[in-house]
This record gives sequence, C-alpha cells and structure tokens, in this order.
Amino acid sequence: MSQDNNPQGDPWGGGNNSPPELEQFIKQNTERFKRFLPGGSPSGFLSLLTVIFLGTLIWTALYTVPSDSVAVVQRFGKYTHDVPSGLHFKFPLGIDSATIVPVKRQLKQEFGFATPGATDPYQMPRTYDHSRETQMVTGDLNAALVEWVVQYRISDPVKFLFEVREPSETLRYVSESVMREVVGDRTVDEVITVGRQNIESEALTKMQELSTKYTMGISIDQVQLKNINPPKPVQESFNEVNQAQQEKEKLINEARRDYNKVIPLAQGEKDQRIREADGYRIKRINEAEGDAARFNALYSEYIKAPEVTQRRIYIETMQAVLPNIQSKIIIDERTGNVLPLLNLDGKTGEKQ
Repeated sequence: MSQDNNPQGDPWGGGNNSPPELEQFIKQNTERFKRFLPGGSPSGFLSLLTVIFLGTLIWTALYTVPSDSVAVVQRFGKYTHDVPSGLHFKFPLGIDSATIVPVKRQLKQEFGFATPGATDPYQMPRTYDHSRETQMVTGDLNAALVEWVVQYRISDPVKFLFEVREPSETLRYVSESVMREVVGDRTVDEVITVGRQNIESEALTKMQELSTKYTMGISIDQVQLKNINPPKPVQESFNEVNQAQQEKEKLINEARRDYNKVIPLAQGEKDQRIREADGYRIKRINEAEGDAARFNALYSEYIKAPEVTQRRIYIETMQAVLPNIQSKIIIDERTGNVLPLLNLDGKTGEKQ
C-alpha cells in the first residue's frame, strides 16, 4: 500500500511522523543566516555590528545648540553645567542628556485667543473654549471679557528646568490670577476705556514679583491688553455708550480747538493795542516834557535879553515858515499900496 509524500498533519514536510534531527535543523538555519551576512561569514557580521555601535556612539555624543539657546547638561539625571551655542560633545548612550533652553528668544502666552501655527504648547489656551479665562468681574460687580498677551524670557535656565514643575503652565496660572486681581480692583468703565495702561503696568509688576518669589527663572518683559469687551448680551449697549463718550470727547476737542484759535488771537490783539497805547502815552509825555523844558530854557534867555531873544525867535520862525511858501512878496513897510508892485500877468506861484 502506497503512502503520500507529504500527508496532512506532517509539520516537518517528511513522509513519516517523526521530527528531523536537531543537528540537521541547526545546520539548515545556519546556512540560511550566512546568506544574509556581508561576505557570507560571521566576521562580516561582527564588522557590521561594530560600525552600527560606533555610529550610535557618535550620534548620541554629538549635539548642536542653536544661537539663541543654551544647553543644560545632566549626567545620570544630575545637573552638571551649562554650555553655550555651537557644536558640543557629551557622554553617549544616555549617560549625559542635554536640554535646549531658548534664553535669548522672547516667548509669549496668549489668553482668550490663539495664533495659528504656534509651536509652544503653552502659548495658547489649553482648551478651545477661550471664554472661561477671559470672563472677569470688575470692582463694581460688572462682567468683562479680557484678552491679553504676556511676553517673557527665560533668565535662568537651571531654575526654569528644576525649581518649578511645568514653569510655563505655572506662568499661565500666575498671569490669569494676577489679571483677575487687577481687573477686580477697577470699574468696568476704567477697564474698557481709560485704565488700560495702568492695568498693564500693575499686572507686569505683580507677575514679576510672583515669578521671582516662585524662583521660576522667568523675566516678564511686557503685558499687553488686546481686546476688552463687555459680555455679548450687553455689548451693543456698551458700544452705544462708548460712541456717545467718543462723540462727547470729539465735541470737547473741537470746542477747545476753536477756543485756542480765537482767544489767543484776541489776547494778542489786546496786548498789541495796550503796547501801542503805552508807546503813544510815553511819546506824548516825552514830547510835552521836551516842549516844557525848551520853553523854560527860552524864557530864561528872554528874561536876560528880551530884544535879542525876540528877534532870534522871529528869525527862527521865518526860517521854518518861508521854505513852505511857494510865492513870496517882500515890500517896504512904508509902502502904502502894493498893487503897483504886483505882477498880475505873471505865473501863479512864481517867486519874487
């Protein structure tokens, strides 16, 4: 009776149910493995392992620090030193680990909104619902929606990494707490309109104080308010109030402009006329005083020599009057009739 060469249920591919010998199985698998080795020998495999090991050592020993960062080196988890930017070496295979910290870059955190494409996970709100962290209560028990930005730098990388767990997240909590405190000390009108600069400066000071107290290794550069709005149900009413206030300020500024245009001009004209009157007064006083002094001097000379003084006055008067007369007729005082002496046919104004 004949049997099949490979009956069902025979896992070894043989014609009987007994397994192949162990030595033959090892020899077959060894031959298969040699075909995959470089050169077909175990020495080539060892060479490949050596190259891979050396490449791993070099890959884990070299690292580069960007120009705006420093690297904090830890050996078996313990801090050892800082290294500046550039290419550096460290112990490989996890003995040393280097953490890159961007100490020269200005970082920021946004509250109430998110900038698309941000790489820092703590820059934007942790959830897509921004309304929770923007809803605040003012000092007069009104509600406001406040959006702001905190810009900061890492001043001490060691404290930033090891003193506080998750310092960036802690900064978000600190910023939100401080902003709620500062907004809660002011009325809603101050928060929405005129108090923005005071809120920014006070929040910056308090955030820096808390960052220093918690040894976070962070320096706060700027706190900037973006949008401050009332809640949506009353937003239209607040907008109308703001428009009315702006219209009021506009009218006040226009009135001040007209006032500054008219009043200084009138005051200038007034001062000019006062100065002209003062000048005319001084001129008339000086002329009167001069005439009085001249008359007194002349009178003194008249008392001393009346005839000489009288004649001199007459001559000086004639010298002043005669040049202004175009036609002059000089006759003898004993002449009784001047008609024979007049040239009636002569031209008007001819001097004789």
